[in-house]
Amino acid sequence: MTISSSRQGHGDLAVSFVLDPDSRLQTPRRSATIKRMALSSSLRCIGWSVAIALFLVTASAFAADANRGGQLALRWCASCHVTHPDQKSPVMEAPPFQTIARRPDFDIAKVALFLRNPHPKMPDMGLSRSATADIAAYVATLK
Repeated sequence: MTISSSRQGHGDLAVSFVLDPDSRLQTPRRSATIKRMALSSSLRCIGWSVAIALFLVTASAFAADANRGGQLALRWCASCHVTHPDQKSPVMEAPPFQTIARRPDFDIAKVALFLRNPHPKMPDMGLSRSATADIAAYVATLK
C-alpha cells in the first residue's frame, strides 16, 4: 500500500491511497472518478433534456399559422395570384396558389424560402420569416 499527499490550490489537501490492484476495496481516487463520471453523465442527461424541451417550446412558438397566412396572401399576393378559391384570376402569368399546392414537388419550406428571395417578375415585399412561413402554410391547405 502506498499513501501520498499533495497540496492543491486554495489550501486543499489531496490524499490518494493505492491498494493492491486485486483488492475489492474502493480507493478515494477511484471513488472520486466514479463520482465525476456519474455527475458528468447526469449533467449530460439534464443538458439533453433541457435542449429537447427548448426545441419543443420554440418549435410550437414559431409554428406557422395558416389562417394568418391566408390574410397575408389577400393583402400581399392577391393582386397577382388567385389566393382563394372564390377569387378571379388577376394576372394570367402568376399561378394560382391551389396550382402551386398541388404540384408533386410542393414543399412548405421551399415555398417559404422562395417568398424570402422571389424571382425577378415577383416584387420583393420584404416579408419576415414568420410571414413567409404563414403564407406557405396557407398554400399547403389548398391541396
